[in-house]
Amino acid sequence: MRVSICCVGRLRQGPEHDLITDYLTRFDRTGRALGLTLGDVIEVEDKKNQGMKAEGDLLRRALPKSALIWALDERGETLSSPEFATGLGQVRDQGTSDLALIIGGADGIEPNLRGKAARRISFGRMVWPHMLVRVMLSEQLYRAASILAGAPYHRV
Repeated sequence: MRVSICCVGRLRQGPEHDLITDYLTRFDRTGRALGLTLGDVIEVEDKKNQGMKAEGDLLRRALPKSALIWALDERGETLSSPEFATGLGQVRDQGTSDLALIIGGADGIEPNLRGKAARRISFGRMVWPHMLVRVMLSEQLYRAASILAGAPYHRV
């Protein structure tokens, strides 16, 4: 199953970029033996500053065709790392070929697009800058692959 990250905003060089690159490389390396591969990291930008609806339209057009959508949303369910890993393994085992994890901009994900998500996941009740959410999501993908592989990275 290809796992793509679709997000609003362009990531520039810096510490966040380095962390994301490192964790996604680790995820891809660990996940391949488990049937999990890194798809695209798709970045969209509302250059005309038209807001959430425009961002939603850009994300919708950028999503891999027929991808199952999981939205990172502050109103979503809060999962433990093993629960996230189990969910990833379940959609893979159900034959899903593409999973798109979407991260909105400063105002979140446009409601119609958010409504199309099969799952909405929150990293807690606090609001996080979307660039940090990308870092945390990248790390959790690697952690999930490690959990599914039985590797010692995740400790209880």
